[in-house]
Amino acid sequence: MTSLFQSIKRLFSEKEPLPSGMFSYQTPPDEKEQYRLHLRIEKDGTGILIINAATVLHLNQTAAEFAYHFIKKHDLDKAVDEISRRYQVEKDQARLDFGKFLNQIQTIIHTPDLDPVTYFDIERQEPYSGEIAAPYRLDCALTYRVGEGSHSEHAPLDRVNRELTADEWVTILQKAFEIGIPHVLFTGGEPTLREDLPELLLKAEELGLVTGVLTDGLRLKDDDFRQQLLLNGLDHLMVVLDPDNPNVWESLAKVLPEDIHTTVHLTLEKGHNLRPHITRLAEMGANALSLSASDAGLSEELQNLRDFAAVQQLELVWDLPVPYSRNNPVSLELENAETQEPPEGAGKAWLYVEPDGDVLPAQGMYDRVLGNLLTDPWEAIWD
Repeated sequence: MTSLFQSIKRLFSEKEPLPSGMFSYQTPPDEKEQYRLHLRIEKDGTGILIINAATVLHLNQTAAEFAYHFIKKHDLDKAVDEISRRYQVEKDQARLDFGKFLNQIQTIIHTPDLDPVTYFDIERQEPYSGEIAAPYRLDCALTYRVGEGSHSEHAPLDRVNRELTADEWVTILQKAFEIGIPHVLFTGGEPTLREDLPELLLKAEELGLVTGVLTDGLRLKDDDFRQQLLLNGLDHLMVVLDPDNPNVWESLAKVLPEDIHTTVHLTLEKGHNLRPHITRLAEMGANALSLSASDAGLSEELQNLRDFAAVQQLELVWDLPVPYSRNNPVSLELENAETQEPPEGAGKAWLYVEPDGDVLPAQGMYDRVLGNLLTDPWEAIWD
């Protein structure tokens, strides 16, 4: 029996994709199992599926069609007939593959601490490889202010003369949702210095956006503040760890047992040994690790640390920025680190919004202002 995922290789170019656009579904309030789905289908038929405003799934054309039928609640037999006809596979095989897809969705709905960006173990669309209607993620620097003891001399405070108000950030979140951007990261500076951060998280949750916060972690030691972030819909965290600060370790001891995916970022500096800290993080239950170096001359040691982290069974994250530090943390984690070229996702898979609303392709790319997300039309910025 020919698998649909095998047939797709032969027939992909022959089949017109489904109409592009945004599609949503939320279970009726009287159903015991509650969930909500947002599907964005691109012009080439690939898509992304947002589950419970907590996980973004990248889908190839086949999986996107499965998701479309599921969200539209099409009759199972009719959906199987349509899939069988379009891809010229037996109905039994189409039904089997559709059932496998539905089982995967149910698994993700019920899996705690899941990575906020996930890929199916089927022939998925490689990230950033096709034309997309909007970025996958918006990095929102709420402020360039940093906490006491941070490297404030490196923060680009002279770039902005004001910070957007909470209402103005809500306007940007609403625009992001309407554009079809599924994932928002609140960063800085130190975003927890904004007292309206919980309010912004709640608004993003109401819209159905996946949300993350990138922080030095110090305020997370406060039980009331931490619980408020979680209750308002925070989906994942990145904590920038100063390993010499016992207060951050104390915060991590409280955060890591929580039901939230947590990545820890470490910066390698000359003469520093990060291996004991990586081992400690693995023992504490960190979900993932992000690494950078203070200069390109440490790239070989950085690679050795990556290998060491893999042995500790820590997932490595490479495409998240961090609150402002001495280096763009992404550039040194790529093979072209010495040239300081931005990652291929910058300006495409993600955009960076400064505290005054100006849009950059990515953190640190200050010479390329694309426009202002509060005042300029989205089409002008994206073009």
